[in-house]
Amino acid sequence: MEIVKLSHYPFLTQTVQYVADMGTPVDNILTLRSFDITRYRARSRVLQAVHGEIQHDDTVNFTVELLSYPVARILVSCLDDAFLTRRYSLAEAKYAYHMMKQENNEVLQEIGEDLHIVASVTESGLFDLHFTDYIRGAVGLRSIQWKLINRILHSGYVSITKEEYARLLQEAVRARIIGVLPLNVPDEFCQALKNYLLEIKSTVDVSRTEFDEAGFGNVEPEHFPPCIVHLLSNAQGGINLAHSARFALTSFLLNIGMSVDQIVSLFNVSPDFNEEKTRYQVEHISGSTGTTYKPPSCTTLITYGNCYGKDKLCESIRHPLTYYKRKKTGPAK
Repeated sequence: MEIVKLSHYPFLTQTVQYVADMGTPVDNILTLRSFDITRYRARSRVLQAVHGEIQHDDTVNFTVELLSYPVARILVSCLDDAFLTRRYSLAEAKYAYHMMKQENNEVLQEIGEDLHIVASVTESGLFDLHFTDYIRGAVGLRSIQWKLINRILHSGYVSITKEEYARLLQEAVRARIIGVLPLNVPDEFCQALKNYLLEIKSTVDVSRTEFDEAGFGNVEPEHFPPCIVHLLSNAQGGINLAHSARFALTSFLLNIGMSVDQIVSLFNVSPDFNEEKTRYQVEHISGSTGTTYKPPSCTTLITYGNCYGKDKLCESIRHPLTYYKRKKTGPAK
């Protein structure tokens, strides 16, 4: 792989070795004025991840971009916050996906080999993967299209498009990054980055609870039942919800007055987010095909493992909508 491309894929074994061979002490990167730009780019990288997407910066040179990744991982590790770790890992993976879609087949295959999802290119331009590699890549993807049963097997191999292959690699990147975080970071490293850490922590705290403050119109999220708060927090934290959980959350929000647009925006940090498909699903649940769906009852939520954090009020109600209405109106007189 061309050296210039290594900064696009800092998670690769080849890139890690290249950085190690540079021989630049971590202490220098974290403290010397000559590395101010590197630390600032790392700070931007993490803050952008909190908001959902890392932006490519054409003004940043190769070395700065290359070294900003390990510094960003140090920042995330110092805070050791699960919400931040999930968002950061997902954003880095999405950033890599944007780059990978534009690569030629040879580079994509090289990345796949490093991530242990090996593919060969057919004469028709499709990517052939052994079903074991396919399963390894698709294991974290919830959408039904990724289920092996919905793919055609030929002699143990699955054929997918270039974009689908890049999507599998994105998931592998996310798993690789989140699998090693948080790093065991010395206290002096965190102390050197104290100002950045305070800023990032403040942003994370706001982002973690931002659904409590804006975007809900007349809806009052402080009255949501614990199960909905949990599902919504996971969705905002970049966790792929199971189909039953996504249906429960979406149908609840629609039934208390949220719009399709508002709900679609809540899922935009999901690892498997596709705006067109998400909008179709939300519109379908809202009744665009003639059937308006009610959220599942508490019993159904329990059956599918979507009941979380039951409180005292939960013991006296049988439906999440009843919980919300009871909270809004207060106890019966």
